[in-house]
Amino acid sequence: MGRLLALFLLCFAGLAQAQGSTSILIGTGGVAGIYFPAGGAICQLVNMDRPRHRTRCSVTSTTGSVTNLQDLDRGDLDFAVVQADWQAHAYNGTSIFEAPGPMTDLRAVFSLHPEFYTVVVRENTPYESFDDLKYLRLNAGARGSGQRATTEILLDAMGWGADDFAAMPGIQAADQPAALCAGEIDAMVYMVGHPSAAIVDATSDCASRIVRVDNDGVRKLVDRNPLYNLVTIPGGVYRGNDDDQTTFGIDATLVTRADVPEKVVYDLVKSVFTRLDTMQRMHTAFIDLDPQQMATASLTAPLHPGAERYFREVGLLPQ
Repeated sequence: MGRLLALFLLCFAGLAQAQGSTSILIGTGGVAGIYFPAGGAICQLVNMDRPRHRTRCSVTSTTGSVTNLQDLDRGDLDFAVVQADWQAHAYNGTSIFEAPGPMTDLRAVFSLHPEFYTVVVRENTPYESFDDLKYLRLNAGARGSGQRATTEILLDAMGWGADDFAAMPGIQAADQPAALCAGEIDAMVYMVGHPSAAIVDATSDCASRIVRVDNDGVRKLVDRNPLYNLVTIPGGVYRGNDDDQTTFGIDATLVTRADVPEKVVYDLVKSVFTRLDTMQRMHTAFIDLDPQQMATASLTAPLHPGAERYFREVGLLPQ
């Protein structure tokens, strides 16, 4: 009887493996940003095709790009949404990735929406630009977030440092608006696509406004790193913010590891690109997603073979 049961379980396990599904996990960001809905949109499209490819997709909220890359490297994630600059730093082993060394197994999948370095202050303050925030309380995001790491790079380009602020707490992105409105901080930073729920909260819960981020340090960043661009946050997106504001921006990207199977990556990319019009309707930040740009822009790590295979099949890359 024991041998028969063991044989049955062995056969059942083999059948389950043959007929079972693959589970993948995407690291995103805070729920108030765009990474979380971006990961959710990708998973929704993948799961719509689950009867075909038998891949189940799930998302997890994280502190952002740097944490995502570290967790991806450890194998705790299968995919991650990250800023393009931190994709480059991780693959090349530069900046905060210099000590651990290059993530040589990092692979690009596709680029996503543009992100804007967004700085918000209360309306009843005299601050008009990032330059006015010296010696104040600046929340640049949680440790492990891309915006905090990018802020540190910006400060270095400006010749500033953390000591030039009264405080740089690590408040989570979703909690920043409440801290700003309560007067616990003087300004909040978010590298985010627009419209963003966090910025909506900040401009709705108390009178607050976006300020300009355009100085010699910003120009230096843009000149020496082609991943950065000078961009404009249009007026009228948020209550009480009728004027355009200049800042710098970068693309969000989806990345994975080299050891993630080619079929899994191919199926994910195919599910997204064949229903891209559906994704564009899921969030205003996704409206302008362009297949050609997604396949080629801001991807500094080598393209994963699964993504490359799909892009060549549909003519987004040459055969």
